[in-house]
Amino acid sequence: MAAGLIGGALAIQIGPAFTSCNIKGNISYYGGQRIYHVPGQEYYSETRINLLKGERWFCSEAEAQAAGWRRARR
Repeated sequence: MAAGLIGGALAIQIGPAFTSCNIKGNISYYGGQRIYHVPGQEYYSETRINLLKGERWFCSEAEAQAAGWRRARR
């Protein structure tokens, strides 16, 4: 687990090494849309998960969709 101060706010990211899941559930900065990213998608490696903002990891696309998240377009 990595923790750090970013813009005065505590950000925590837990990755697949701790969760055994590799689908990133990210909440968009603009509009608050719940979007998931799978490995190989354009912005996957840049996407960071902040658990304090409600973002999370999923183990399958079906799990993400059942939770109300949509797949990233790229």
